[in-house]
Amino acid sequence: METALDIRSLKKSYSGFGLSDISFQVPRGSIVGLIGENGAGKTTTIKAVLNLISIDDGQISILGVENNNPKQAREDLGVVFDDNCFHENLTVEQLGKIFRKIYKRWDVSLFQQYCQRFGLSMSKKVGALSKGMKMKLSITIALSHQPRLLILDEATSGLDPVMRDEVLDVFLDFIQDEQNSILLSSHITTDLEKVADYIVFIHKGRIIFNLPKDMLLYQYGILRCRTEEFHQIAKEDILAYQKKELEWEVLVADREKAAQKYKKCVIDNATIDEIMLLCIKGEQICKA
Repeated sequence: METALDIRSLKKSYSGFGLSDISFQVPRGSIVGLIGENGAGKTTTIKAVLNLISIDDGQISILGVENNNPKQAREDLGVVFDDNCFHENLTVEQLGKIFRKIYKRWDVSLFQQYCQRFGLSMSKKVGALSKGMKMKLSITIALSHQPRLLILDEATSGLDPVMRDEVLDVFLDFIQDEQNSILLSSHITTDLEKVADYIVFIHKGRIIFNLPKDMLLYQYGILRCRTEEFHQIAKEDILAYQKKELEWEVLVADREKAAQKYKKCVIDNATIDEIMLLCIKGEQICKA
């Protein structure tokens, strides 16, 4: 499988925190969701990919090329962070003219189309835009130079549900040719449930799991039971567990198998949020 982004054994140490052996891929034509609590290492990983920080060890390649060529990476990457980095006194039109000189593949017509789609007035100054509209502007600029890989750090934060749905549709359109790809870091896991193909979960600088989204949503489950039933569950069937006030919650990788095996227990579908919270707050036995 061809990859848009390949991260292998990435390590980066800070005082009190570090990335340890981060390895995952973004296949071409796919959307990979990057999840984890604040401070887990998501933004540090993205900064390493963008050459914004040095790394201690590991390899990163973008579209088959080692990411030691910032000029080439600039052309192939579209990047959106959750904070506005454009001068407040510039208009949308002026920004378009500036970026036209920066990117070789800048498409004026495409820029205008996205501005129209997102309701961005060419004469409006950046400082007069709402947070949501600034985010739409960032996404418009990232898309208008025709990148092959989008890297988005909380790109849907600050958007209302209608805006988010619209932006997610744009992301799905972007990967339709099966050549473009997206790495999307987000706290809004319902967005990832809609668009992501794979989910990478980072916790305390380590990857807890890297799995197809459909496996998490359609195979994983949360088993709920009393203490007596909990002690009868085989350890190899438990990914994570926690004791609640009235019951035990157990994360399992195969809910149909668990339902057949532990008939006295109740088993429910699991959302990505629930899976992540159980892995963070609960006790882990088996690695996903």
